[in-house]
Amino acid sequence: MTAPIKRHLSLQSLSRDHHEGLLIAFKIEKGMSENVEASVMQKHIDWFFEKKLKPHFKIEEEVVFPVLGNDHELVRAALDQHAELVRLFGINEKDYTTLKSIGELLDAHIRFEERILFNEIQAAATPEQLQLIEASHNNSPNPTHKASN
Repeated sequence: MTAPIKRHLSLQSLSRDHHEGLLIAFKIEKGMSENVEASVMQKHIDWFFEKKLKPHFKIEEEVVFPVLGNDHELVRAALDQHAELVRLFGINEKDYTTLKSIGELLDAHIRFEERILFNEIQAAATPEQLQLIEASHNNSPNPTHKASN
């Protein structure tokens, strides 16, 4: 078993968002295994996308990823995954195939960001950039978690 990643305080709120995303991916898998109707799961999935994931992506794309730059190969990979998730979440009538794709990509994307991309960002970021990241999440209109002072 690997040791937990020591995440800088400024990125911890975004990591907590990631935890919620992993729970959604798990719930999709569990719902499908229990034959929950796709339309029932879709309501929760669509709410999560609008209220949680879109604001999270906005912070990452506008404040976090610029630490490395949009031409960095890891950032390009994350942006490609964001685009595919937006496409999948945008499908109006999600069937099990779409839900499975969302769950699998969301899980893989979050694990990529947590295990690889955020480590690179954390290592490269200046103290000012880290402060900006923390402030942007705390000032988000729909922050999932506010950092405690």
